[in-house]
Amino acid sequence: MNELDSFKKIEKYDESSMLELIESFPQQCQDAKCIGGEFELPQEFRRFYKNIVFTGLGGSAIGADLVRSYVADDAQIPVLVNRNYALPNFVTEDTLVIVSSYSGNTEETLSAYHEAVSRGSNIIVITSGGKLEKAAKKDDFPCLMIPEGFPPRCALGYSFFPLLIVLSKVGVIKDQAGSIDDAIRNLRKLKDSKVGYKIPRKYNPAKTMAAEILGKFPVIYGNSDHIDAVVTRWRGQLAENSKTLSSGQLFPEMNHNEIAGWENPKEVLKECVAIILRDSADHPRISRRMDVTRGLLRRDNVKVLEVSSSGKELLARMFSLVYIGDFVSFYLAILNGIDPTPVDKITMIKKKLAKT
Repeated sequence: MNELDSFKKIEKYDESSMLELIESFPQQCQDAKCIGGEFELPQEFRRFYKNIVFTGLGGSAIGADLVRSYVADDAQIPVLVNRNYALPNFVTEDTLVIVSSYSGNTEETLSAYHEAVSRGSNIIVITSGGKLEKAAKKDDFPCLMIPEGFPPRCALGYSFFPLLIVLSKVGVIKDQAGSIDDAIRNLRKLKDSKVGYKIPRKYNPAKTMAAEILGKFPVIYGNSDHIDAVVTRWRGQLAENSKTLSSGQLFPEMNHNEIAGWENPKEVLKECVAIILRDSADHPRISRRMDVTRGLLRRDNVKVLEVSSSGKELLARMFSLVYIGDFVSFYLAILNGIDPTPVDKITMIKKKLAKT
């Protein structure tokens, strides 16, 4: 029996039950939709803004990244994600700042929150508690509360769907209820028929890919239209779950620089594997570029793996790629012989910074 098909093997390393969190993700998304729907946005927030800025880090920011990427074609104003202590200079009282910190204690996010307050911006907070919740309540800003107790990267449903619904309530985009339901149905189908633990490796593309990239350096590519944030998610999950370093770049930009770098250092390149994330709505020329790039890399004996999105609507397709990546990162952690959940180096950095 393949080791990824053995629950005993998985249980040996998955001491903190990461598999359960990943497999329950579709239900989390359903719950998150309800949380967003029940959130009461003050009437004064339903106004015209010059721009919207999400601010957050790590697992609290990836939801915002995916929102930004998803609404890029429909939003009538700029929507950006800030990952820093300070806010861009253009943030003013005409900016809606959405502050996301799962723990509520992320120091960079708290700094950006206080800066937004000083600039007179309208602020919406999304958190599970901590200092950020206290500050928002003290300053009388709406606070969208999400369940606590998850590793931030495992709370993606809570950090994405309520934000998407908030944007529809603000009036930046149209109501997304139908698209959200479609995405959740597609996630359930994907888990039950393709990538979930119960699907044997020979029928499971996520298990197969994990085995193929074991011991390798993955380089992840996707289109720059709506898959850019998905590439970021894959890199983050491989780092935190699999404890595996990876790289990523986007089409068409990689064809104008990075493709030339696939020559040296030759010994390092032997240990690299390229992963191309493909979407059915890729621009025809992007799709052609992917084909040509795949051919060039394989000509040089580089292993190239491809992952295709599933689903009809954009939201479903984006999250299908996200979900496959989550499973790949989990299975790779098991093959690496490690518990996917702890992120000791991140915890150590936070502790050291807290002392200074």
